[in-house]
Amino acid sequence: MAALLIGLALVVLYDSYGRGAGWDNGPQNGFFPARVGWIFLAASLFLLVQSFRSPPKGVFVTYEQLGQVVRVLGPLIVFVALIQPVGLYVASGVFILIFMGIVATSRWHAIALTAVLVPLVCFWVFEIQFRVPLPKGPLEAALGY
Repeated sequence: MAALLIGLALVVLYDSYGRGAGWDNGPQNGFFPARVGWIFLAASLFLLVQSFRSPPKGVFVTYEQLGQVVRVLGPLIVFVALIQPVGLYVASGVFILIFMGIVATSRWHAIALTAVLVPLVCFWVFEIQFRVPLPKGPLEAALGY
């Protein structure tokens, strides 16, 4: 698993540096992904070293633990599938609704407020302040973005 994560980190780094990972009057397209890629690579290398230092102990994962993974992975798959048709911001709101509804113990009004405010703040930061174009859908098109 650690080797797979190292491979994924290397793909992220390759793509980031291919897009430009420097700072030229502001961050280039690959600047932030490259930083995350280096952190991801370091963590993956640490996991690889740790896996050789300690022998395996018992069962890798129980059914209860696997259920917890599915509770997180299910909403994440829905999120990724929705990005193309509805845009990143609407998909993020749907993800927050589903994820907090399944995992969190918050009240419905707190979940709804979070699902609306987080994408709005992200839109303001990325689209208006940084002018970073992220995938948009019909809602943003209707609003003129």
